[in-house]
Amino acid sequence: MTDVAVKKNLGKRDMILFTVSAILLVDTLAATAAIGTSSIFWWLFLGLVFFVPFALVSAELGCAYPEKGGIYAWVRDAFGGRWGSRISWSYWVNVAIWMPAIFILFAGVARQLFWPEMGVAGQIGLGVALTWIAVLANVVTLNVGKWVPNIGAIFKIIIFGAIIAGAFFYAADNGLANPITLDSIKPTFAGSLQYIPAIIYGMLGFELISASSEEMRNPQRDVPRSILVSGIIILTLYILGTTAILAAIPAQEIDLVEGLVDTLRLFFAQLPLGDTLVMLLGLAALYTFFSNGVTWAIGGNRAAAEAAEEGELPSAFAIKSRSRNTPVGAAVLMGLMSTLILVLYGLLVESNEDLFWSLFAFSGVIFLLPYVGMFLAFIKMRQIDGGRPRPFRVPGGDGVALALTGLCVAVLLGSIFLFVYTPGEGVQWPVLIGSVVTLILGEMAILWAEKESAAEATGGAEAPTAAAT
Repeated sequence: MTDVAVKKNLGKRDMILFTVSAILLVDTLAATAAIGTSSIFWWLFLGLVFFVPFALVSAELGCAYPEKGGIYAWVRDAFGGRWGSRISWSYWVNVAIWMPAIFILFAGVARQLFWPEMGVAGQIGLGVALTWIAVLANVVTLNVGKWVPNIGAIFKIIIFGAIIAGAFFYAADNGLANPITLDSIKPTFAGSLQYIPAIIYGMLGFELISASSEEMRNPQRDVPRSILVSGIIILTLYILGTTAILAAIPAQEIDLVEGLVDTLRLFFAQLPLGDTLVMLLGLAALYTFFSNGVTWAIGGNRAAAEAAEEGELPSAFAIKSRSRNTPVGAAVLMGLMSTLILVLYGLLVESNEDLFWSLFAFSGVIFLLPYVGMFLAFIKMRQIDGGRPRPFRVPGGDGVALALTGLCVAVLLGSIFLFVYTPGEGVQWPVLIGSVVTLILGEMAILWAEKESAAEATGGAEAPTAAAT
């Protein structure tokens, strides 16, 4: 079959907005603020030791290897197809696990705004409906689908700006709910460690746009520029947004699901037309939750489809639209898994906050693993392909690159440990067991793909790579 011509739909502006939409998470703002005022220190510290190095590495890989598949292609080229497949599986399945968490958050905020009597079952039903709307958004072409994250990024900036401005005026009239001083922001490990992984989680995603590199107009030029601009926007808004919530609500009273609307009401409800403003900002927040799911699904499904086309994931992931060349198979499978997870976890928890954090921590373990592979691939490609032109290169030479890689891998592994083990509470067995089962399922999927490839090589049935849609 003749490949569908790929249109170059993504310019620098689209890439900046896409990256802001992917990384700037309104949904985890309450989780990081719940650390207390020391979260301000952690944003600054981890921004320096992790966020900046991660941005530099992503910029070098993205413009030196602008390959379809992004993180999957980088790990595959460095360590071989099987490791690439493992990365691709973890990357894809994380989104399938995380989308239910983000849509439960959507349902919790919608309940606050519109349906206060809606129970957990109703919220799960809403989450399932949103999952399949996200699937549909993934099977349209990027000249259409890109507007979901683009608009989401704009709404996020508006929401963060409103929270920051509201905090300034609220604190001027009412004082600070939490003292914010140099002494108070000093880190306290006893209460901070559980939520520190949420900060790292909220910093990841610079590489996501590279999964759609074949649809960029000029990736060598635009990838590093878009990462620089988006990185400045993201880190600034995270620090100011966290500070704003802490200015309004005592840290111990911050709700992981309902903290955002609580903050908006506190800042704006007493103003003329304040309830209307809260409603509009709440609706914008709901849209950003949906756009988060779509943004990550676009990257995850395209990476999985590329791996399947290489014979490294089951052929069902490779099914594409004949007319749009979009990953129908990966998107539908993601929808099925997200629906199953929503229903199963919904039977095990008693509140939407419990459900959100359980799914968030579970997906966090799987989410962080591919980035360990990405940093190791960065160093490996420096060694085996050092002569390749790199329009952008991490400054400081190979020694600095190695040091930054070691630092970032240590931060990632520490965050994975803290998702599984909560100080003062012990091992989080649902998170650990779920993560192990998910990785085992990945190994089974890879073995299935290898059998399909062997059957095709010996004259068996051709793997499906396209669907007439």
